Amino acid sequence: MKLNTLTIKQAQEKMEKGEISSVDITRDCLERMRELNDKLNAVLTFCEEEAMKEAELADERRASGETGALLGIPYIAKDNILTKGVRTTAASKILDNYIAPFDATIVKKLRKAGAVLLGKANMDEFAHGASGENSAYGATHNPWDLTRVAGGSSSGPAAVVASDMCLFAMGTDTGGSVRCPASFCNLTGLKPTYGRSSRFGLVSMTSSTDVPGPITKDVADAEIVLRVMEGLDEHDATTVDAPATKISQSDIKGKKIGVPTEFFKGTDEKILKIINDAIAKFKEQGAEIVPIALPHAKYGIPVYYIITPSEVSSNLARFDGIRFGFSDTEAKNLLEVYKQSRGKGFGPEAKRRIMLGTYALSAGYFDAYYLKAQKVRTKIKNELDRELEKVDIIITPTQPDIAFKIGDQSDDPLKMYLEDIFLSPASLAGLPAMSIPGGFVDEMPVGIQLIGKRFDESTLFSFGKKYQEVTDWHNKKASI
Repeated sequence: MKLNTLTIKQAQEKMEKGEISSVDITRDCLERMRELNDKLNAVLTFCEEEAMKEAELADERRASGETGALLGIPYIAKDNILTKGVRTTAASKILDNYIAPFDATIVKKLRKAGAVLLGKANMDEFAHGASGENSAYGATHNPWDLTRVAGGSSSGPAAVVASDMCLFAMGTDTGGSVRCPASFCNLTGLKPTYGRSSRFGLVSMTSSTDVPGPITKDVADAEIVLRVMEGLDEHDATTVDAPATKISQSDIKGKKIGVPTEFFKGTDEKILKIINDAIAKFKEQGAEIVPIALPHAKYGIPVYYIITPSEVSSNLARFDGIRFGFSDTEAKNLLEVYKQSRGKGFGPEAKRRIMLGTYALSAGYFDAYYLKAQKVRTKIKNELDRELEKVDIIITPTQPDIAFKIGDQSDDPLKMYLEDIFLSPASLAGLPAMSIPGGFVDEMPVGIQLIGKRFDESTLFSFGKKYQEVTDWHNKKASI
């Protein structure tokens, strides 16, 4: 058995018994990366030498008596997460030669825990997208079907875990960017509560919704990673000094699941059947099913796509060809430097969002668009908080469809934006949410989304663990 196929928990158990080493696992992961990356286009930067050194160090730490949940565990990070001394492009030509001068806080915590960084994963440029097709370096391919997208924007992190190139990956979730690819690739994808984990060292997209989160092979592994990466950070004023995530139990007897009828109208019948089957499974395990109402959730997409471009236009202003990234040296004056560097450095979706955001924030339109969107966002948040007072979690589909063919939606940005229809409400409200494997339609994975109360990831893990105890979907592997 190849060691790269193990879960975090399985690998730790074997290392603790002395059956395997971090070097053994890392070597198998690197071999798998070299074998498959030409097919998947999932890894942009390989860190082979550094990874082997980190693995050797982890083995030395273990030999000296140290233990740890992630000690010696190989992972891959999304390429918008800063890694000191390693190229960080955010999948954009404007950052093609950017070498990060420091580690993101979550990377620093993973290093301290002894996790081994194997490389940086492909993504939609600056995390703008739901398919992985907006990368300046080409689309990521889905391990379940190479003609289909892997989901976005954390396309690479999902593809590397689904193809066993590593034991887990770090992504970022702004409006579903961890949960969407997890659904498309048959994985567990966690968006923690906003403020649970530090954003310091992320290449900012939408500062009010960006959240780093893990993509893993099962729920137990997602819990392990969160407990390492969470916590207050003096470099990020949005982090909250919340109690640490409790180790969850899988007993859900007597707990309540909210079912929002609005999320089920118009959903594909095959996907709806998978969600209803999951609800029935939870009911069999003793959970109570409670119908709830989220009438304002339908406004999540228009609200998200006003707020997001607005914050994007502000955050991307720093990439001007002077301070960061690619600079056109043939420009005749400063204005030309800005225009040509940004014109050549940014891709079509980044430009589209900059223009939309600049328009929404401009004089005469700020009140009509951005301010109104923020007011509706508050309504969505209050509505979710109110319904979560009645139930322990809310269940919805993760995606309205299975992974689509590469190129199918490239000419229709609005259709692409609608991929986030079930995901954006939890992001706008800052709530924890998780996608777990729920079954297959036309031999492609379908995810189930669980939304929890603020800073109550433990309950999400309880439901997810129980579901994975009584089903086998998460153990199914792509035959690539």
